[in-house]
Amino acid sequence: MTSIDFYFNAQDKLQVACRLAGKAVAQKKRLLIFAPQPDMAQRVDRMLWTWPATGFVPHCLAHDPLADETPALIAVDAQEAGACEVLLNLSAECPPHFERFERLLEIVGREDDERASGRKRYRFYRDRGYAISDHDLAKEARGE
Repeated sequence: MTSIDFYFNAQDKLQVACRLAGKAVAQKKRLLIFAPQPDMAQRVDRMLWTWPATGFVPHCLAHDPLADETPALIAVDAQEAGACEVLLNLSAECPPHFERFERLLEIVGREDDERASGRKRYRFYRDRGYAISDHDLAKEARGE
């Protein structure tokens, strides 16, 4: 069964996404970043080239010819994923076919609309019996 991690209170969702992508790649896990809005997909693609400043997360779009050889993929359609273990959701909705991944990463920002959609996704997964781990990024930033 898919394990789910929720990262709450993200000040910058894309920065958190880049950090999580870097961790997954460092752990030798193939990652699909689901960004259904094309502008969001472009922004995360650009950011992965420059963040963190001292590192690089090898990535490409899921339909790129190099996708089979690349550890991190960006997709506007979750159907585009090859054999990836981790799904990072940047959508306000539950991603389709999330259950075929070993792990699902959800990032929730601080804005009211993001919190509301995050709570809705959280309830959806919880009500279906998925194991969920919570990570409060505001507490981590304060060192708690």
